[in-house]
Amino acid sequence: MLPEQWETFKRAARLEKMDKIPMALIIDSPWMPGYLGIKHLDYYLDPELWFQSNLKIMREFPDIIFVPSWWMEYGMAAEPSVLGAKIKFWQDNTPSEYHTLYHLEDIDQFPEYEVEADAFAALTLHRIGMHKQRILDAGYILPMVTSRGPLCTAGFVRGTTNFMIDIVENPEGAHRLIDLCTRVIIDWLNAQHKVMGDTVESIFILDDIVGFINEEHYMEFAHPYLKRICDAFPENWIKVYHNDAEVDACLDHLPDAGFQVLNWGKQKDIREVKQRVGDRMCLMGNVNPLEIAVRGTPDEVREATLDVLEGSGGEGVILSVGGGVSPGMPRQNVVAMLEALEEFNAGRLAGQGARHAKGL
Repeated sequence: MLPEQWETFKRAARLEKMDKIPMALIIDSPWMPGYLGIKHLDYYLDPELWFQSNLKIMREFPDIIFVPSWWMEYGMAAEPSVLGAKIKFWQDNTPSEYHTLYHLEDIDQFPEYEVEADAFAALTLHRIGMHKQRILDAGYILPMVTSRGPLCTAGFVRGTTNFMIDIVENPEGAHRLIDLCTRVIIDWLNAQHKVMGDTVESIFILDDIVGFINEEHYMEFAHPYLKRICDAFPENWIKVYHNDAEVDACLDHLPDAGFQVLNWGKQKDIREVKQRVGDRMCLMGNVNPLEIAVRGTPDEVREATLDVLEGSGGEGVILSVGGGVSPGMPRQNVVAMLEALEEFNAGRLAGQGARHAKGL
């Protein structure tokens, strides 16, 4: 993203008064190769194609803040690959992760990890370093370091079903695995910061597996580890959390973990989310990303976008879809969101001007 876009995002994240609601989209390899008509493997393995793809998207949509900005990722492969998960690549889809930790006690046999040298984490860091100066020279910055969350990573390493069973039947073992994943994540974020440099002022954590557990389990198995991750980084950094599964169990507690921005899914209306945490978090969402953003008409996208904006009350919100941009979202629907936002912002400014003229 551009420096001025990052300043806008920071102001929104800190719940400052904004003249205009901004729009931000999480984009990565599930959406970008298909949108550009290229193969996923080419996107991952051709450094020049990766650079030009990101540059094209940012220039095509200059009014959108793309999060986390020039995201170098191999799907969700980097974090679990550090701990030995098997990764399978495809020509026309993101990689698949297969668990290799069949018995929790085998954690003791794991070799010491090194995120700077292990698997796809090492390749990611190399790619960032390869392109960092080109990105800066093009006028963009790299403000966010990014990672899958501890439960998401544990689920990939252990297998999600097995991990859910562990939480109930072997909580001690589950904690040991989550603790290991948390250490990997903190080291992984720090390694990215080291390569990206001084423009970093934010962490971005994605963990949908948190949406699979109840509130009691969230408080025991997720909250302390998410807080540990947030606490490991400067207090003035922006902490962004993504979970487009169910957020009911974690919603009220996320601000206490240290997060300032929430990107959540289509399951919960923005009005309820606003009522519960809107005075403590900036809400980044939540136009339905599949049934509306991918499959809907531009008119349906416009209507859904205006509903989200009206539900937000026009404050404490960054317009987005409910999660990342889904594969297949067409250009006309991205434009429809932008146009609906412009319409809403214009009406909001006109209303403010009218109230000011009346001395209200």
